Amino acid sequence: MTLMEAVKGRRSIRAYDPKPVEKEKLSAVLEAARLAPSARNRQKWQFIVVTDPKVKAKMFEACNNQPSIQQAPAVIVACGQEPGMMSCEQPVETIDVSIAFSFIILKAYEEGLGTCWLGNFNKNKVKQVLNIPDDVSVVAVTPIGYPAETPDARPRKSLDEIVSWDKY
Repeated sequence: MTLMEAVKGRRSIRAYDPKPVEKEKLSAVLEAARLAPSARNRQKWQFIVVTDPKVKAKMFEACNNQPSIQQAPAVIVACGQEPGMMSCEQPVETIDVSIAFSFIILKAYEEGLGTCWLGNFNKNKVKQVLNIPDDVSVVAVTPIGYPAETPDARPRKSLDEIVSWDKY
């Protein structure tokens, strides 16, 4: 599979087969995140893989009762440990973790797994459930597992609508 095949084929999956994900596949997905670029190569991130059904039940509540959290055999929580702003006034940890999380999502698709980048969660509840320290930020959450659905591609704007050359 090429990168463009993964980019074009990936979908947000909200229904999962209960079949457990092999540890080798989860490790491959996390390896992709490990290799992602980060500001000054500091790699100030942490990825928590939740597979325990009791912990997932608590994560379901912390993620505003989204069914995919309970259905998926695993959940990945991405955390940042680099507060502050880049000189371009963008938050370091949000940018760095988002790049790594994108790699997770694409590698998961290559491995035959589905994901759905969730922004609908209560970060304080997630931190409490997973014992995340106060100085660490929860940036993103995704269920991960074998898809139980095959959604159609959603519409995308044309390049002409989103690209300018040399000026806005």
